[in-house]
Amino acid sequence: MLKKLQQIWKAKEIRNNIFYVLALLIVFRIAAHIPIPGVDTSSLKSLFGANDVLGLVNLFSGGGLQNFSVVMLGVSPYITASIIFQLLAMIVPKLEALQKEGEYGQQKLNQYTRLLTVPLAFIQGYGFIKLLSQKTNGALLGSMSSAEVFLALLMIVAGSMFLMWLGELITEKKIGNGISLIIFAGIVASLPQSFGNTLIAFDSSQILNFVIFTLIALVTIVTIVIITEGQRNIPVSYARHMVGQRNAGGVSTHLPLRVNQAGVIPIIFAISIVIVPPTIAQFFLNSDASWLVHFSQWIITVFKNQLFYGIIYFAAVVGFTYFYTSIIFHPQQIAENLQKQGGFIPGIRPGTHTAEYLNKVMVRIISAGALFLGLVAVLPIIIGPLTGIQTISLGGTSILIVVAVVIETVKQIDAQLVMRDYEGF
Repeated sequence: MLKKLQQIWKAKEIRNNIFYVLALLIVFRIAAHIPIPGVDTSSLKSLFGANDVLGLVNLFSGGGLQNFSVVMLGVSPYITASIIFQLLAMIVPKLEALQKEGEYGQQKLNQYTRLLTVPLAFIQGYGFIKLLSQKTNGALLGSMSSAEVFLALLMIVAGSMFLMWLGELITEKKIGNGISLIIFAGIVASLPQSFGNTLIAFDSSQILNFVIFTLIALVTIVTIVIITEGQRNIPVSYARHMVGQRNAGGVSTHLPLRVNQAGVIPIIFAISIVIVPPTIAQFFLNSDASWLVHFSQWIITVFKNQLFYGIIYFAAVVGFTYFYTSIIFHPQQIAENLQKQGGFIPGIRPGTHTAEYLNKVMVRIISAGALFLGLVAVLPIIIGPLTGIQTISLGGTSILIVVAVVIETVKQIDAQLVMRDYEGF
């Protein structure tokens, strides 16, 4: 470990890139503490502490939502736009063709994603302004006029675009994925306050609970690392053939199928679905129809029930894991590419039979990945009552993101160090 750090420090370009990324993350954290002018943020602290769903959304915004800052939406609009284009690429032939055009196609898709981020930021920003204003009984906006609210909305949209730009600048330095690192920075920044609150509320009678909490946290981290790195290697052989006057092929390799193929995207999908019913119900509490008011109140009450919320959340994460994996994993396309390159899976016929085999294996693997993501999502609901410790939220989603980002960043830095070694030779 020490030797690796010395190598990084001696490599001037890598060292400068790391400092550059850290500087941009500091800029993001400063922006997360710049509130929208005229907004009373004091009314939000108790609200986010009592609402698990809003707390999770606040997590993805890096704490900016709780502060009602200029970057309160975080990178959520950009992530949503990326997911939308991934879904559209399945049904729109033009977008599907762009995906296959290499770097040029990816640049065009990135441009479309940026353009879509703007209206999505407007919609999400307006939705959160209305929702949080209602939940604080109008105290959030105070006496702000419609023009001032519109200007606040413009600031929120500009903040989202600013974060998207920061994320792309970070990605260009090849020290991890920029969007992931911004979310990572928001999660890590909330830890000192959580530990401080825990020390203030420390009671000697809770020592056993703290020990249990720590052990569960360590086991969770180890399990997440194992699942994140876990993969099934499918053996692939290439037939020997002549290329000009040389023999080519005749080698064996493997096709890696990851256990957690979907990453944290299913959890983001599930959050979006779970938050919709109670959010919509909030808008009908002042309706003239009494039955609609009672039904809206019932929806809000039901979703506040931790058991019901946990079951729905778990089922949504598992379902979306299968759904998203089916979007990003194309066994038919993989089978066609193997056949074109003269590759085959031993014992399996090329073409359709290979696609069926890959699909069958992936379904089995993803079962473990889906259950894992579901448990990670509902982990805070299980751990809170079990240990009685509420000052530190053992969010499985937070740990999953942190672990995944650290692993990805370390791999990218290792790849750059290896490349430098090759240049030396």
